[in-house]
Amino acid sequence: MLILGDSLAAGYGLPHEQGFEAQLAAALKAHGTDVTILDGAVSGDTTAGGRARLDWVLGDKPDAAIVELGGNDGLRAIDPKDTEANLTAILEALAARHIPTLLTGMEAPPNLGAAYTSQFRAVFARLGKRPGILFDPFFLQGVAANPELNQADGIHPNAEGVKRIVARILPEVQRLIRASGGQGAALDPLGP
Repeated sequence: MLILGDSLAAGYGLPHEQGFEAQLAAALKAHGTDVTILDGAVSGDTTAGGRARLDWVLGDKPDAAIVELGGNDGLRAIDPKDTEANLTAILEALAARHIPTLLTGMEAPPNLGAAYTSQFRAVFARLGKRPGILFDPFFLQGVAANPELNQADGIHPNAEGVKRIVARILPEVQRLIRASGGQGAALDPLGP
């Protein structure tokens, strides 16, 4: 399973085993599915960066994909039209390869104003309605702005914050795996 993301998926500021990818793989294994994670998460990446890297990360032929991008677009006040164009290109490339995809949404920082925040949120809402896309409206739901669940920078989840994200998103990831048919070595259900 490919995880195409930024620092939130890469586990910025955390030991590897406490990051999103490792905690997600461990949670899936605890629920009977052994998954090989294809790490396509790069700290600081924007949707443009993810789009530029896509062909390279698809070289390992994933059976499914999670797209967790957009946070850095919001932090840099990138035009939501550009964010949407990049995410659309990513989703279309995955669909062309018949790779089931879970798109995780992101919120823009409130200091950019109500109009920008609304336009940014609408990008993910529109893309989440695309046929064949599973959609999680906000990756940091229940974790954002909670000092107990974030590192000192107030942006990146701590280990407990990641644990909560994984617990919340796990049912959607399990749906994603079912949508992939569990085909290929990367998504083999564990035996009894």
